[in-house]
Amino acid sequence: MNIEKIYFETQDNARLVGLLHKGLETDKVIISVHGMTSDCLKRRDDIIAKTMTENNIDFFSFNNRGHDVVSYLTKEMQGINAKQRAGTAYEDVQDSYFDIKAAIEEMLQRGYKQIYLQGHSLGCTKIVYTYNKLKSKNEDKYIDKIKAIMLLSLVDIPRAQKINLGDNYDYMLEYAQKREEDGRKYHLMPNESFIHPISVKSYLRYFRDNAEINFAQYSNKDYEYPELNNIQIPLFMRWGTVFEMIEQPANELADLLNKKILNPKKDISYIEGANHGYSQKEQIVADEMLKFLNANV
Repeated sequence: MNIEKIYFETQDNARLVGLLHKGLETDKVIISVHGMTSDCLKRRDDIIAKTMTENNIDFFSFNNRGHDVVSYLTKEMQGINAKQRAGTAYEDVQDSYFDIKAAIEEMLQRGYKQIYLQGHSLGCTKIVYTYNKLKSKNEDKYIDKIKAIMLLSLVDIPRAQKINLGDNYDYMLEYAQKREEDGRKYHLMPNESFIHPISVKSYLRYFRDNAEINFAQYSNKDYEYPELNNIQIPLFMRWGTVFEMIEQPANELADLLNKKILNPKKDISYIEGANHGYSQKEQIVADEMLKFLNANV
């Protein structure tokens, strides 16, 4: 396996970088989208990449604009390289549309014809949001090349926040709204408001202005998952059973979604003993993903 560092730009002029893991010549590639505070340098990605490249599927992991807790995003504006605050603390998760679309475009330009999108945690949210937006905009150039979607630990972020904060949930939301009114949307929220540093702007996206990303409503028995049911290509979903960021036991959640999601080529289950990051279970994840791809695409 060879690894190539790739620099590429988004439609809104953001400069990103990723690692393309390459095996023998192939037209198949997985695009991996990381979650909150993460990046493309992970043991899990390395193990998945090794398994896939050994089986004629290349693997592209890249740093989206939400990488790490705080980072800088470089944009070219009128010939000048400008830096903006980015990272999980400052990102707008809906900007992931530009990041993922650019990654797909980069892989298509390199000759790949079959794209598999794979995300972890918030990366799953970004993939589902982007896929639905591409479909709504009739961007068939990209949609037609996406042959499967694989989601590891899609989280109901608003519900997890309500459980974590309890009675303080409404207070923190009001706090954020007041700071926004005062023109301080780039100020950080109090330490106790979230599991890591987060700006007022990002906080309000997750917990107020979330209509387009709030599609993992596992505790809403009447929710019909239209965004996930809009995915009609093969769909793979997994959760762990230890320190996972879900309210229900993983087996109950898998049973629920197997009933609610109508995709005939779905593979929805859990990995016993895995945590949210799949530490020490990376090879199991890789093997199950490969089995899914071999059976469905």
